[in-house]
Amino acid sequence: MKKNCIFFIALGIGILSFNSCSNEGNPQGQQNVPPVDVIVEPVKSEWVTYYNNFPAHIVALNETELRAEVSGYLTKVLVADGAEVTAGQKLYEIEPVRYQSALEQAKANLAIAEANKSKIQRDLARYETLASKEAIALQVLDNARTDLLNAEAQVQVMKAQLITAETNLNRSIIRAPFSGIIGISDIKQGALVSAGSTLINTISSVNPVGVDFQVNQQDLSKIISLQSNPNVLKDSLIRLEIIGGHFYELPGKIHALDRAVNTQTGTLTARASFNNPNGLLRTGLSGIIKIKTDHQEPQLVIPYKAITEQLGQTTVFVVDENSTVEQRIITLGVKTGTDVVVTSGLKENEKVVVEGILNIKHGSVINPIVQ
Repeated sequence: MKKNCIFFIALGIGILSFNSCSNEGNPQGQQNVPPVDVIVEPVKSEWVTYYNNFPAHIVALNETELRAEVSGYLTKVLVADGAEVTAGQKLYEIEPVRYQSALEQAKANLAIAEANKSKIQRDLARYETLASKEAIALQVLDNARTDLLNAEAQVQVMKAQLITAETNLNRSIIRAPFSGIIGISDIKQGALVSAGSTLINTISSVNPVGVDFQVNQQDLSKIISLQSNPNVLKDSLIRLEIIGGHFYELPGKIHALDRAVNTQTGTLTARASFNNPNGLLRTGLSGIIKIKTDHQEPQLVIPYKAITEQLGQTTVFVVDENSTVEQRIITLGVKTGTDVVVTSGLKENEKVVVEGILNIKHGSVINPIVQ
């Protein structure tokens, strides 16, 4: 029994001695991890051109509602819905025959009033001659003079009625106030319309068009400078991004600025204008106004894919001279294509990891492969 105990004690001492030797030089018992292959790129200093983006919507530079200005039945529709029209073109008629008749009657009434006035003037002239010879009573002369004043007033009334009749006849024919595109008519031929209340259609100018966007106070000076820049079109400083992320083919210019800043939002409405020869831009469409900006000095730039965002912080893995990575917090500027400007946290020519980020952590030893 005693010999068996001595045997097991010796065996335990041997195992402890073997483990002690195997852990020598690796106190924590960890295995060596080989360097991780990653792709790195240097931080570059470049002149950066980019666009400031402003949500926008397209508006007509000129738009008006076509309403009935006289009452009656819509007797003719002379234009198709959605058609292009030119200034002065006839669009609708509201019983023009009726208003033509009213005009002829007004002309006749004026002729009668003027004839009556002429008769009274002749009578007055005769009465004045007789009165000078004391051949008639003065009361007759006074009455004739009063009759002439009444006749002259009646002529003025008839002239006013004639102007009204002419105006109503003109208003019975609705014409395009400017060139543009007419919408879909709200009423059809034969409908009864009322003066001042019935909306018939809407017409909008289409070339050029306006694009409205909101500008904050920090960007206002830039927009004002663009308004007076003679090269704004030539240098394509203002572009429009439309549906699908495509640039509209023609550049724009600043058309107008609103009179005041909105005190609730702190923004001011700016309006750009774009030529629209093909009618591609329609009122109500959304887009993005892009204002071209050039930095006055080189900026530090890295690939955007090097960025890691966690808990509201933006970091990159920076490689030191010992091929060890440091996870460093940085501050970003504008994004330019696949790259991004870094405003703080990096220096020119430092190397950042751009591929293999998921396989490393702060303090990892890497095998850097320069892109």
